Amino acid sequence: MDIKTFIDVVSRMPAEMSVLARGATGVGKSAIFHQIGTNLNLPVVDRRLSQMTEGDILGLPQLTDGITRFAPVDWFVRACEEPVVLFLDEINRASVEVQQCAFQIVLDRQLNGMTLHPETRIYSAINEGAEYQVNEMGPALMRRFWTVDLEPTTEDWLQWARGPGKIDNPIVEFIVQAPAHLRYKGEMEPGKVYPNPASWERLSKSLVHAGMAPSECCGSATPPGFYAMCIGFVGIEASISFNDFIQNYERQYSAKSILNEWEKNKDAIEQLGNDKHNDLIKKLVTHCRANDWSVAQASNACLFVQDLSGEMIVSFFNEVMDTENLDNIRRVHKLIGRKVVDIVNASEKVDWK
Repeated sequence: MDIKTFIDVVSRMPAEMSVLARGATGVGKSAIFHQIGTNLNLPVVDRRLSQMTEGDILGLPQLTDGITRFAPVDWFVRACEEPVVLFLDEINRASVEVQQCAFQIVLDRQLNGMTLHPETRIYSAINEGAEYQVNEMGPALMRRFWTVDLEPTTEDWLQWARGPGKIDNPIVEFIVQAPAHLRYKGEMEPGKVYPNPASWERLSKSLVHAGMAPSECCGSATPPGFYAMCIGFVGIEASISFNDFIQNYERQYSAKSILNEWEKNKDAIEQLGNDKHNDLIKKLVTHCRANDWSVAQASNACLFVQDLSGEMIVSFFNEVMDTENLDNIRRVHKLIGRKVVDIVNASEKVDWK
C-alpha cells in the first residue's frame, strides 16, 4: 500500500483497532505513524521494543504493606490516563518475553491491572529483510493487528521531502533525476552501506549542520569531507552519482519558481538562455491550463515574459489565450495585452492570431 492511502485509512480507523506496518528499513514507517498522530492531534509515545527488557514494560516489583506489586512504567501510565498514539516499534526484533508483554497490551489493552485510555491507539512496525535477526511473531499476536505491507513510492517520498525544513532541495532534485538511488533494492552485502529514504534524510541534516549544505555548493567543487560524509550515509555508488550531480548542477526552475517566487529567482532566471526561457513558458502555460492564478501570480508571469523577445511575449500570450481558463486570460490580457498589440503592429513578422 502506498503511504498516502495508508495514512488516510489508518487515520479513519476506530481507536481499538491495532495496526501493524511491515516494510523494508528506512522507508519512513516511524515518521508515518508520527504524521498520523499529528493528523489525529494525539501525542506519540514511541517505544522501540528491540531495545527493551521485560522490566521496561512490566515495571519493577516493589513491596508495599507486605504485598509485592509491579510499579508501572511512566509511558504506559500516560497511555492509560490520556489518549495517545502508542507506537511499539520493531516488535519482531523484541525478545520473546517482551513480545508476550506486548501481546497482552494488544490483546487486552491492559497490563498489570491498568487499562489503556479508550481513545489510545496501538500502532506497531516491523522491518523485513534478510539483514535482520528476528523473533517470529506468533499467529495469535498477528491476528490482533490489521497488517499492511507498506510499499512507498518515490513520489510519496518526494512529496514529503519537499515540505519545509525536510530535505535540502538539491537532494530532492537528484532523486527526481535518479530515483533508483532513493532505496537500494538488490541483495545487500554484510557491512556495506546502501541508500534508503531515512539515510538521505540523515545525510541532508548532517551536511546542513556541517556547513556543507548541497544548496550552498552547487555548480562547484564540493568541499573537503562532503564526499566522505555521503559515503557514510548512502554508500559509494549513490555518493559518486550525487557528488557528480552537485558539481555539475544546473538549477531547475518550475512554473512555481516564477509564479510564487519571482523576486527570489528573478536574477538567476533572467540569466538563462532562450531555450530555457521557452521551456519555462511551456511550463507556465501548462500550469495555467490546470490552475487558477491569483492576481499576484499572473503579475509574476507577465513580469517574467515582458523583457523577453517580442516573439516570445506574443507566443506566451497566444498560448495563454488558448488555455480557455477565462480568469487567467483576463488577468494576462489586462497586464500585457497592450504590449502585445504594440509588438504586432511594429512587426508583421510575428505570427498573430
